[in-house]
Amino acid sequence: MFTGLITERGVISDIARSESAAVFTVRAPHSVAGMAIGDSIAVNGVCLTATSLSTDSFTADVMVQTLSLTSLAQLNIGATVNLELAAQLSARMGGHMVQGHVDGVGTILQVSPGDKWTQMDVTVPEHLMKYIVAQGSITLDGVSLTVGSFVDGSNLVTVWLIPETLAKTNLGEKQAGDVLNIEVDILAKYVERLMARGGADGK
Repeated sequence: MFTGLITERGVISDIARSESAAVFTVRAPHSVAGMAIGDSIAVNGVCLTATSLSTDSFTADVMVQTLSLTSLAQLNIGATVNLELAAQLSARMGGHMVQGHVDGVGTILQVSPGDKWTQMDVTVPEHLMKYIVAQGSITLDGVSLTVGSFVDGSNLVTVWLIPETLAKTNLGEKQAGDVLNIEVDILAKYVERLMARGGADGK
């Protein structure tokens, strides 16, 4: 489990692609210092497993299904990625409960810089809109954010990014047309499941 609070911006230093998978090498000296082989790490919001470590980098295998369901397939060498190690129960839980299981991919419609914050408008897959509420939580490329507003008819979600978020994540580099991994709030999906089961059982 993760919190959506990014701890480091890593850089893709190598990608070895095959027909059914890819091996990503990520330069991340801060994260590697606290990692062991087999640890989970979120890369742009996608939960991956470290398969090898060096003094400043780690590698992770990315299966074909993950490549097809997330934006990782579009990454190139030199790309900046948001990184977060798995949460520790002994630490403060900021952000919100994030699984690292991407629900879909959205596209940035517009980025509007302001004096104190930047507005980002993102189009979201229609089937995910039912899980989104104003002032609720959403994860974009692994970053825990608060939904500012949304428009169901156009599947549009608006978030506001403070300077701290822009400085510590790769969202400050994003432009209109870029794609983002989206994970909706797991609590909303649990509620949906409970209601569906209750209806099926007649309770």
